Amino acid sequence: MWYKKELVTTFVEQERKPLEVILKLIEQEEYEVLGVFQLDESQELFNEENMVGYATIAKNKGVNLLLLDYLGVTKRYRNKGVGGKILGMLKEYYNEIPIVLESELPMEGGALEENHIRERRINFYKRNDFIPVYEMATCGLRWQALIGGTKDVINLINIEDIMKLHKELYSENRYDVVIPLGKDEEPPKSCWAK
Repeated sequence: MWYKKELVTTFVEQERKPLEVILKLIEQEEYEVLGVFQLDESQELFNEENMVGYATIAKNKGVNLLLLDYLGVTKRYRNKGVGGKILGMLKEYYNEIPIVLESELPMEGGALEENHIRERRINFYKRNDFIPVYEMATCGLRWQALIGGTKDVINLINIEDIMKLHKELYSENRYDVVIPLGKDEEPPKSCWAK
């Protein structure tokens, strides 16, 4: 339900991991799909009607860094502060572990409206105490990497270590991941591209 009703309708194909890949990563304990639901006393089931939002986390054993792969709020609950609350819940839930996320950068010569959305997204993460640290590439696009976590975690961050750990979160066959990406470098084509 989450993949078909939320991820497919919210993220463009180029950015979307195939469901088979997500299921395999979950089986290997390298991925978590977390749902946020609004329930009242009469509701006991977690179903699509009470889903408020979701977050997916990529992780590797032995790597002290998490990747917030997808964050979403269902259409009904958007622009109500839910995304920020989910980020706060993630920081609290993962407490001692820094969380890196990737937000698409505005494109030079890109559509004005799309660039505005990308800027708003980055500013949303900044307002929720995620710090921009470096540019990178994945899925054939240029991204801003941001880092977040509890105040204690943020105070201990070394950017060189974060970049190394960030690379380790991706499998070796992800040729499209470049961390960091230089200003004049072009992102490689997405490995999901057909």
